[in-house]
Amino acid sequence: MSKKTNYSYVGITFIILVFGIIFVPKILSRIGEGDIVREGSRSQDVSTSTIEEKNTENNKSNLVYLEINGQPKKVPTFSFTNQDGETITNVDYLGKVYVVEFFFTTCPTICPIMNRNLVEVQNQFKDFENFGVASFTITPDIDTPDVLKAYAEKYNITNPNWNLLTGDETAIYKLANEGFNLYTAKDESVEGGFEHSGNFALIDKEGFIRSRKDNFGNPLIFYNGLIPEAVGVDEDGIPQEITILKEDIAKLLKE
Repeated sequence: MSKKTNYSYVGITFIILVFGIIFVPKILSRIGEGDIVREGSRSQDVSTSTIEEKNTENNKSNLVYLEINGQPKKVPTFSFTNQDGETITNVDYLGKVYVVEFFFTTCPTICPIMNRNLVEVQNQFKDFENFGVASFTITPDIDTPDVLKAYAEKYNITNPNWNLLTGDETAIYKLANEGFNLYTAKDESVEGGFEHSGNFALIDKEGFIRSRKDNFGNPLIFYNGLIPEAVGVDEDGIPQEITILKEDIAKLLKE
């Protein structure tokens, strides 16, 4: 190797050294002041609001909305009296996940089964202040607040957000059949004189009716309240749905 070549390498080395001494500290200073952003730490200009929206979206469960005419079905306005003589409206349930049923205290058939199942659900979520139940009586002329109070004590209903509600009969039947799409009617030919759905509706914190999808990808819509969890499958081969109701309540509570 010639002396000329050696001098060239020495010159290049000297230039690199000078560059490092003069410019590298300036670059580091600008990085520290935020003028230059390292490529590895970029978030592609994601704003705080976008991050919050993404977190909120991630908290959404896979439960679907009951849709009527293409619109999510929301609980309509209602106002009734509970077992303590207090006026309870749909607004009182906002911010809570709750289960809805229609029943009557003198029901000799399905109501006792439904409410025992709901008590099990109540006990599962006893530590959650934002869980509740709304039980609407379809015999309001019989089921006064005092009668409902005694019924609550009989079935060990202890959740402060479980309201047994009574009021105008016409309003209750309209709420059942149109508001929740849970069939209810007077029928003298059946035992007890009334016919009503044995299903539960599940409502989210914003007042929308929610459910999971069935094995065919269709909304389950409601949850069968007639088969105890311990039974598993009834004599007709129908599986209980209290377990999945509990699972879906837990999902909505996390939203």
